[in-house]
Amino acid sequence: MSEVEQKTSPPEKVSAREAVEFAVVWLFVHGVRLLPRSVARAVGAAIGAIAFGALGRLRRVGMRNLELAFPEMTAADRKAILLSEYRNLGFLLAEFCKMPGYTRAAASRFVRYEGLENYLAARDRGKGVLVLTGHLGAWELSSFYHSLVGMPMGMVIRRLDNPLVDAFVNRIRCLHGNRVIHKDDFARGLIASMRAGETVGILMDTNMTPPQGVFVPFFGVLACTASGMARIAAKTGAAVVPGFLLWEESEGKYVLHFGKEIDVIRTGDTEQDALANTASFTAAIERYIRQYPEQWLWLHRRWKTRPPGEEGIY
Repeated sequence: MSEVEQKTSPPEKVSAREAVEFAVVWLFVHGVRLLPRSVARAVGAAIGAIAFGALGRLRRVGMRNLELAFPEMTAADRKAILLSEYRNLGFLLAEFCKMPGYTRAAASRFVRYEGLENYLAARDRGKGVLVLTGHLGAWELSSFYHSLVGMPMGMVIRRLDNPLVDAFVNRIRCLHGNRVIHKDDFARGLIASMRAGETVGILMDTNMTPPQGVFVPFFGVLACTASGMARIAAKTGAAVVPGFLLWEESEGKYVLHFGKEIDVIRTGDTEQDALANTASFTAAIERYIRQYPEQWLWLHRRWKTRPPGEEGIY
């Protein structure tokens, strides 16, 4: 059995609760898949609106994050951003349910590239490409679309708690040649992929803890951030290219943006290089979020881990 097959196949033993959870997820995904895309997105937006009102703890986390990132904003403006975020999460949920039925021709009617030449130039160097991305826009659809048009990639993914759901979700992600690299295989999997000249996308915008994470500025507040991508890039010579699939309201389309390759600092001081490069990558993510604040996952406690001696933010 191949590595992908192992990660997309259900486990032999599951609990009754896991089986019920999987059944609910399966029914929901297949139910939404049967709907026309416009109706599915409307259903997703409605679910997002309900979640905004019902999930008070997450709403409070989102507002706190927006206070940190945009202290100059009014509370009303922050609330509007958060409400739009829930709508976009609903859209993403609908797109994920519909993904197995998408063809290249169908998806290309509502997805286009911008800056693809940046990715192709980095890929053609032959040392591998690390796509710097995050929970911004339609991150699940981005790698799927890239594989759909003939450019499959690896994805560093955290395992879902329910192994049945994890396998089900990964089967959808990998329908057109994508590979899943779980975080417990992170270093080995990435080094092998870069040596083979492959592409791997990494969501680098979540809270971490030392020693895997280092503290770098994010919206002017120190955030503990994974340094693994910086270390792999410095070690292998892989190119680092920002990549985000963002909803453009004026076009009624998603645009898969590939930014210019980010220079990787290599002075020979491993720890200082890791810190400097992680800060550079994080600053690139921040620039995209500032352009599309309503599409980032403000619900995550991004600043949870604090430097020694600092009080908790939440």
